[in-house]
Order: sequence, then C-alpha cells, then structure tokens
Amino acid sequence: MVSVSPHVREIERATLSNGIRIVTEAMPYVRSVSLGVWVGSGSRVEHGPENGVSHFIEHMLFKGTKNRSSEDIARSVDSIGGGLDAFTSKELVSYNTKTLDEHLPFAFDILSDLVLNPLFRDEDIEKEKNVILEEIKMEADQPEFVLHETFLSNFWKGHTLGKPILGTKDTVNKFRREMLFDFYSRVYSPTNILITAAGNLKHHEIVRLIEDKFAALPFRPKPSAGPVPKPHAPIIIKKKQSLEQVHITMGVPAYPLAHAERFPLYVLNTVLGGGMSSRLFQNIREKQGLAYAVYSELNLFSDTGCFTIYAGTGVETARQVISSVTKEFRILKDELIDPEELRRAKDYLKGSLMLSLESTSSRMSNLARQELYFDRFMSLDEMLESIESVTREQVQKIAAEFFHAENIGLAMLGRLSGTTVSREDLVC
Repeated sequence: MVSVSPHVREIERATLSNGIRIVTEAMPYVRSVSLGVWVGSGSRVEHGPENGVSHFIEHMLFKGTKNRSSEDIARSVDSIGGGLDAFTSKELVSYNTKTLDEHLPFAFDILSDLVLNPLFRDEDIEKEKNVILEEIKMEADQPEFVLHETFLSNFWKGHTLGKPILGTKDTVNKFRREMLFDFYSRVYSPTNILITAAGNLKHHEIVRLIEDKFAALPFRPKPSAGPVPKPHAPIIIKKKQSLEQVHITMGVPAYPLAHAERFPLYVLNTVLGGGMSSRLFQNIREKQGLAYAVYSELNLFSDTGCFTIYAGTGVETARQVISSVTKEFRILKDELIDPEELRRAKDYLKGSLMLSLESTSSRMSNLARQELYFDRFMSLDEMLESIESVTREQVQKIAAEFFHAENIGLAMLGRLSGTTVSREDLVC
C-alpha cells in the first residue's frame, strides 16, 4: 500500500465548453469532500439602487427552487450529516457544501439545484427583506462593525468597494423580483463561475457531476469589476455617548492581493499587530495597559488593498493610543526589525498557513482564491519558501512606502465630546 503525504497537492483543472472552470484537489487520506460554487463578483459590481443585491440573492437561493422547498433543502442536507453554507464578500459569493465522500453526488445535486433554479417568489422576497433589515440592525448594534464600515466607506469614498455588503435600509426595501432576476442573469454566468472541490475525490468524477448540471448554462459576458478605487485619508470623529469605549481605526493603502511583495506585507502585518507578541499588543496593551483589544489586519482585493489598525480604549487615552500607533509606524520606517522578531513572524505565518490548510473546506477555499486571483497554484513548499525569503529590508521598504501622515485615514467612535485629532497628530 502506497501512503500519500498530506503535504503533496494533487491539483487538476478543467473548463467546460460554456466557460465554467473546475479545480479539484485529491486528499485520499480523508473521508470528506468539500465543494464550492464561486461567483466571481460580489458587492463590488453593484451600482446605485443595487447595493446589497448580491447578499440578498445569496439569501434568496435558500428559499426554494423549482424542485425543492426551503425545508426540503435543509432536511436533505441534515439527512446525510452534511453542511451547506454561503457567504457574500466585496468580490465573491460562495455556496459550498461539506459531506462524506459517499454522499457527494446527493449533496451536489442539492447545491446545484439551489444555484441554478431559484424561484424569487414575491412573498419570499418580502419576508427576506425583514430578515436582512434585522441583520443590518444587528450589525448597527456592534460598534466595531459600525466603525469598520464608516472607515471603509470614506477610505474608498465614491467607489463600490466602500459600499456596505448588506446594502442599506433604503436599497433593500426597494428590491423587486425583476431586479433580482436581472442581476442574477448578468452575474451568475458561466465565465463568472468557478467550482472547486477538495477531499477524497476523483477529478474526472467531479467534472462529470458538474457537467451534468451546469453544461446547459448559457454563455454570457463576465461583468466588469469597474475602475481601480482611489484611496482617501479621512479623519472622522463620530460621537456616540452610549458607548463605554472609544473605538479607533487607522488605515493606510496596501498592495493588491496578488502583488509580488505580498509576503513581506504579511510579515509587516504580523510584526505590527498580528498576534500576542506583536508590537501593538505588547506596547499598547501589555506595557501601557491602554486597551484590551488591539490588532492590525489586511483587507486585500484584486486591484487594491488597505492596512488597518483597530483599538478600543477610554476617551481619556484615545489620543495616547493614536500617538503610540504612529510611533510604531515611525520606528518601522526608521529601523530594521530585529532578526529574532523576523524569525518569530515567519514561524507564526508558516504555522498559521499549515494549520489553515488541514481541512478539506480550507483547501477548497484556497483553490478558489488561487484560481481567481493568481491564475496558478502555489505548492505548500513554494508558499513556505516565499515566507522564508522575506528580508528585514523588504519589510522596512513597505513601511517607508505607506506609513506617512498624508496616507493615514482615521475613524473614531464613542464619547468624544471635545476630542479633536488633526493631520499633524498623525505625523510619523
């Protein structure tokens, strides 16, 4: 018996005659299969009154098809102990299932029915409006989410990337069946659909399953992602007296997701605020005791990116937190990071990468990301080597490129009567 190492990636690709792409990864040492249908357009391709329609359609596809009621869909998946899920992001919509390998044909029959045969009944649309309006209210009750949306809407002001994925109360209330069908017909087209699968599978069997369901989908042009967004550097102070904390987000432009220097960018993010040993965590939380939550993160897209920092603190220490962040920016520009710190960041990233690819669902998602953004597949060894090759000089160069006062956007939310922040306070 030949054993197969879980670190060897057995990836195969195919394209149907109508343009649908298929990517599979065999993992014969597991018993599950994860399969996802990816629509390569999220809220970014929405315009004006369409804001929120991608997310709305994602919900509506679970409300019943020509062959199954919503209850049938839920019961069918539960009957095989599988999972069925979906999400909408700025550039993607995903419908995915995870099941035992023996149940994949049945699970895929449900998933494909859901994607290909929606009903969009008027009564379901009206009910789902209420559900999504409650979701919008729920998000509005979370200050960190409100702050994040406020910051991004101003950072990418005037561009669809800055619009909320859920839409607004006004746009959602105006959705009608004709609009949903029109958007669905434009966006759910073969050239805009990718199907990925990972687990205990055979490539040719997956292709046959997909061809049987999706081959008849007619060709349509792929929708345009629109112009490259121009980043802005707003300073927004939003008062909310009911909050106990002041919530702060600071951000600068960053590289697109597939940029050649993305690995040094990952290291910079890890060093600055990517874990408990990061500079922000150690200096702002551990040494100064100014915040419980403080971290940095990357929001990267096909043609742009944003590097953000979040902290929650008291009103009397808000300016001190901002000063501490800009100080860390300045140090990263002026000084090379310590070799030991670089080593820790690399090991953190490599460990996170390996752990993130242990399940069939994470491998399935990784296949989609690489196909959609890179049009090629990196082996695990290649990714690990790319992390290992990052130098201190590369990290410093990125900090020097982006960490400037004129690039820094700032949003604050909380008890801020009398609190002011100027561009001079962001000098680094």
